[in-house]
Amino acid sequence: MEKHSCLILVPLFNHMDEHDLEKIYSLTKQRTYKKGEQIFKPYDQQQLTIVAKGRMKVYQLSGSGREQLLRVVETGEYEGESALFGVKNDSLFAEALQETVVCTLAHHDFQKLLLTYPQISLRLLETNAEKLSSAQHQAQFLVMEAIETRLAVYLLELAKENDRLTFELPMKMKELAGFLGTTPETLSRKFKLLSDKALIRRERQKITLLDPEELEDCYV
Repeated sequence: MEKHSCLILVPLFNHMDEHDLEKIYSLTKQRTYKKGEQIFKPYDQQQLTIVAKGRMKVYQLSGSGREQLLRVVETGEYEGESALFGVKNDSLFAEALQETVVCTLAHHDFQKLLLTYPQISLRLLETNAEKLSSAQHQAQFLVMEAIETRLAVYLLELAKENDRLTFELPMKMKELAGFLGTTPETLSRKFKLLSDKALIRRERQKITLLDPEELEDCYV
């Protein structure tokens, strides 16, 4: 893996030159996690966690102890930017979905960076705004009572984002079930329901909306 891969992949730092990257890289720590291994938990040290290779899921636990998936962090993405401004993590967990290499940047080191590179603050504000919008969007899914409605809305929005009726699901079934607030078994049944009604065609992770207008009329 390239030395600075955990930095040049990230919008926060990829605009910087080699000299600046070298300074920032010297402040980071790199570690490899196996699939299923916990990367961070509530009340750990405040730090930015960058995925240099692999994928990790970020989730919280409900009052009953049920896991609620919030997002999947892909290669080049990061989690924990709020901690860099002193906000404590009191509810979030992260787990490697496959062998995953992460780089971490501690809160106190980040504060020093801001004095030298104030432009990083602006990029962080942009990222926080995007994540807030995404969190609000997911909350809208979870207030929908019927699981098939959540699934239909999600598929219609994926089609809109991809600007095509055939697209790949960005999450595996277990992850998607957690994101939509249900179980993999229930989600599979809802996919079959939509398929049986000839509203969609599913081939593993590949989805085709056969009748998006009818799908919207029926469930949205």
